[in-house]
Amino acid sequence: MSAAPHVPVLLEEVIAALDPQPGDVVIDATFGAGGYTRALLDRGATVHAFDRDPDAIAAGQRWAETQESPPRLVLHPHRFSEMLDVMTSVGLARVDGVVMDIGVSSMQLDQAHRGFAFSADGPLDMRMSQDGASAADFLNTADEKAIADVLYTYGEERQSRRVARAIVAARPLETTGELARIVRRALGHKPHDKKDPATRTFQAVRIHVNGELDELSAGLSAAESLLREGGRLAVVSFHSLEDRIVKRFLREASSTPSASRHVPLAAQDDPVFSQVSKAIKPGEAELERNPRARSSVLRHATRTATPAREAA
Repeated sequence: MSAAPHVPVLLEEVIAALDPQPGDVVIDATFGAGGYTRALLDRGATVHAFDRDPDAIAAGQRWAETQESPPRLVLHPHRFSEMLDVMTSVGLARVDGVVMDIGVSSMQLDQAHRGFAFSADGPLDMRMSQDGASAADFLNTADEKAIADVLYTYGEERQSRRVARAIVAARPLETTGELARIVRRALGHKPHDKKDPATRTFQAVRIHVNGELDELSAGLSAAESLLREGGRLAVVSFHSLEDRIVKRFLREASSTPSASRHVPLAAQDDPVFSQVSKAIKPGEAELERNPRARSSVLRHATRTATPAREAA
């Protein structure tokens, strides 16, 4: 990892949002190829980096071993939903910043044997942590309704029942190529179509297998508990389901409940986040360098002195 193998999305905007200072402690909740972490280290911060993917941790460990002593890069092979417990266990109750880059990484997409994409045929896997039930396990054992519900909820696939019926009829499935072909046949894919119809199914199955939306909600809650007053949260998401969760979280966390004669003033919570940004999207120059950034959205906010909510 002498150089990050993939370009981090909205890097300049993320670093500007976090504004790391020498000596700050920042959590990179989604380490991946280490793009954000490298920029944070360059600014003098100490980074606690989380990733559930053992490949990312292994690559990062080789990099961490070249750092100074005491190290300013600390790797944690855990889900980011666990970062509150992990940071507490290492004696850090508060941090200065948290960055989260949600979803599948470019490294995972580009490795056919991980089974995240249909650009190259590979085993139907999709597990970020490389353990537990795979995409093949789910698609080969779940009933038709369960599959259709996942496709509709997480892929916003309007013809989810038709696709689920085709999947069940074609079982057992073993490879990403098989799944892509089944979906295309079910939806009448034409070679000149701008977007491959299998994209929605792959997104939905991946989100389900990895519990991604529940992870995101838990991670946001953990960040709320960990950030000190004035600490910064920056979250990059890549599709509407993720961005909706982030937007709702920040809206609720930054609003003051309307006064009610039924609730004592002392019990009415003040906002836990302020200075909430609008959606920030990549510019044309970045899109030319990195087309995968096209759907990315950054939202950031600053922690107030208000204690974290109980749900957090």
